[in-house]
Amino acid sequence: MPELPEVEVTRLSFAQRIAGARILRLQLGKPLRWPLGCDPALLAGRQVLQVRRRGKYLLLDMDKGLLLMHLGMSGSLRFAPRVELAGPHDHMDLHTDRGVLRLHDPRRFGAVVYAESESAPQAHKLLQNLGVEPLEDGFTPAVLHQGLRERRAPIKQVLLAGDVVVGVGNIYASEALFHAGIRPATAANRVSLPRATRLHAAIRQILAAAVASGGSSLRDFVDAHGEPGYFQLHTMVYDKEGHPCRICATPIRRIRQGQRSTFYCPICQKP
Repeated sequence: MPELPEVEVTRLSFAQRIAGARILRLQLGKPLRWPLGCDPALLAGRQVLQVRRRGKYLLLDMDKGLLLMHLGMSGSLRFAPRVELAGPHDHMDLHTDRGVLRLHDPRRFGAVVYAESESAPQAHKLLQNLGVEPLEDGFTPAVLHQGLRERRAPIKQVLLAGDVVVGVGNIYASEALFHAGIRPATAANRVSLPRATRLHAAIRQILAAAVASGGSSLRDFVDAHGEPGYFQLHTMVYDKEGHPCRICATPIRRIRQGQRSTFYCPICQKP
């Protein structure tokens, strides 16, 4: 599932190329998770101003309104001067005078939603419960610690929920907790300020490294150039069950938390 690094890598791979483009038409394929919310013909002639990211949503700002795009479980965006005829898993082609932005989504959990503004009901509903952005200045050790103090759930589950800090997906939560030395089943409200400070630094370090590596391509993620990511080649614990920890040589363990696999070192990570 594309997480914050993959979405940010996608944004970086086409944002500059599409900025300033004039929309010619929007073609939709099979229905996605949510309806577009307007007649596609209304977008013709509008100009793309910029592409932003909020959590795992891409916000394509136009001179009038914006499109909110979500990659779902298996989606990817491709921006190219020309594209082949749409296949069975291609569900959106945004034709512009600079190229075509195509959404490829085999499982159709992605979405393309129009809103008149970021404060419009359609956008507000999708964005209102998102936590602080982990790579921005508003994310501080104190903010993280305060958010954790209010939650009794396991720390890994709180990170995945996205309402304390947004975008720390399954791979990155396991890796950040390892680097911070925190056991994933530890209750969030038991994490002290010093440990939250280490976790804060680990989250920023891991996410920044993932963006620099092009994200993680566990299955079929590619950026808007069609290039895969390589962060999965550098993980310390994720998908390393039974392998010796690189720090202490203890076998890495795997547990299930909320239907997701969690990987950790029982020696390096303390409750």
